[in-house]
Amino acid sequence: MFAVMGALIRTASVDMPNEMIVFFRNLFALFFIIPIFIAKNSLHDIRTEKPLLHILRSAAGLCAMYCYFYALARMKLAEAVLLSYTSPLFIPLIALLWLRESIHRVVRFAVVIGFFGVVLILKPGLAIFQVVSVIALIAGVFASVAMTTIRKMSESEPPGRIVFYYTLLSTLISAIPIIWSWQTPRQPTLLVMLMVGFVAMIGQILMTRGYSAAPAARVGPFIYSTVVFATLIGWIFWDESLDIFSWIGAILVCIAGIIATRQADDHQTTGQRQKQTRD
Repeated sequence: MFAVMGALIRTASVDMPNEMIVFFRNLFALFFIIPIFIAKNSLHDIRTEKPLLHILRSAAGLCAMYCYFYALARMKLAEAVLLSYTSPLFIPLIALLWLRESIHRVVRFAVVIGFFGVVLILKPGLAIFQVVSVIALIAGVFASVAMTTIRKMSESEPPGRIVFYYTLLSTLISAIPIIWSWQTPRQPTLLVMLMVGFVAMIGQILMTRGYSAAPAARVGPFIYSTVVFATLIGWIFWDESLDIFSWIGAILVCIAGIIATRQADDHQTTGQRQKQTRD
């Protein structure tokens, strides 16, 4: 689903500026999410005791979205997706600085492998190095901040409330830049953006159900299948292919992300067991 969303965003970027794409993505996602939230929750569930964390999560997620969509329009689909999916490599570092969580030696090893893979993809010092690749990587950094924020407030905030506030705040904030970047979109482009919102909602629902049905260590690695589908879509529709350095880097990043995800899930499970034992 997320690979399809990336392809749709690239298609829409031909006719729309990045600011409008981000806004309409959030607006249409909000259009689909509100009825679902109202059907499953009451007005009392909207109340939150952590508004600042919701704002931080929305701001970080929105920054990641701006960077990611910008990269999707200007680089190979598979590489843009892969670099934005480096968030598992940054989460341990941010959790260390913010939440004071220790980094397991296995995770440290995975982070080193992952960043070596990133270097192979970015190819610094070569003539084919592009600044837009760094922007895609920054999307992964902001995504890791958003995910760490979710971890911080997940003790009291249910997933539905987090998704609702994220979509609502992202829509309101992203409406500001379109004041000076507005271009009347063509109907086909609006249809594409409507599909983006629908696909994003379905992807979020499926991913949430997956994490609810199985541990994150089992579900997380499947996220990297998005890179495979993005590679196929890019090859079929845009005749894109990855060089040997990008392939090796992609493999290293995926392996590192899987290791980091599995170790983080094991650490969380151990913490929960210890807490239950103390209780």
